[in-house]
Parts: sequence; structure tokens; C-alpha cells
Amino acid sequence: MKMRATRSRTGRNAFTLVELLIVIIIIGILAGAMLMLRASGADKAEAAKIISDLRSLKAAVAIYQVDNGAGAPLPGSADLEKHMDRKIPSGYDIADNGHYWFVFYNDSDLGGSGVAKSLANSAKDVGLLKSTVVSPDIEFYTGTDAEDSVYLRVH
Repeated sequence: MKMRATRSRTGRNAFTLVELLIVIIIIGILAGAMLMLRASGADKAEAAKIISDLRSLKAAVAIYQVDNGAGAPLPGSADLEKHMDRKIPSGYDIADNGHYWFVFYNDSDLGGSGVAKSLANSAKDVGLLKSTVVSPDIEFYTGTDAEDSVYLRVH
């Protein structure tokens, strides 16, 4: 009869320190990636909110123009809130350049932020402008540090 070699169970019953450190490092990397994705999602959501508010304000201004005629003066907040389902949020206003009316959002923290980058990514699709200057080439919002306002032209 041949004898089999048997292994003793007295060997390794726990994780080594190196294995534990590797697992902790991997969890840290995954957690960091999730935080970056979460911040990116929050920036996109804030940009979507700004665009939605600008569109609502633009619609209210267009209704005001229809109600009061083409030569009407720029409306105030009270004039526009009659055409909206809520108060105008802070940071939003109306401007003109002598030819067109614009609704805009102004925030000194906007330039260069993740929200500004998200707005810049959708600027051409939405029609977000970087100023009220009318030029042959439309200047879409780019989200650079110098831009604190984003505009929509009211037709």
C-alpha cells in the first residue's frame, strides 16, 4: 500500500496584510470614481435646471410681447410672473440690445465650473449665447472663466 501525503490545515487561515491593503486600495479607487461621477451628474442636473428656467422665462417674455405689442417696454418681474407658474428665481433677468430682447442667467460662480462646462456642451443645441452682441457669426456660450452670464434670445 502506498501512503498518501496529507496536508495539514495548520497553514493559512487568514488574509495577509498585503491582501488586505490591496482590497482597501481597490475600494478607495472605486469610491473616488463614484464621487467624481456623482459630482458630474450634479453639474449636469444644475445645468438642465438653468436651461429649463431660461426657457420658462423666455416663454413668459414672448407671451408678454404678444399681450403688449412689439413696442412695449422691457417687462419687470411682476409683469412676467403673471405668465409663469412660479416666481422668477434669483440670478435671472431680461436685457435688450436695441434690436432683440434676451433672458439671461448671471452667476459669478458659473464661469469655469462644471455647470459652465455642461452648459457649454449643450449651448449649440439649446441656443445659449455668451452675450447680447448681435454679429453675423453667432457666438455660443463656451463656459470660459470670463463668462458669468448665459443668454437666450427672445424672438
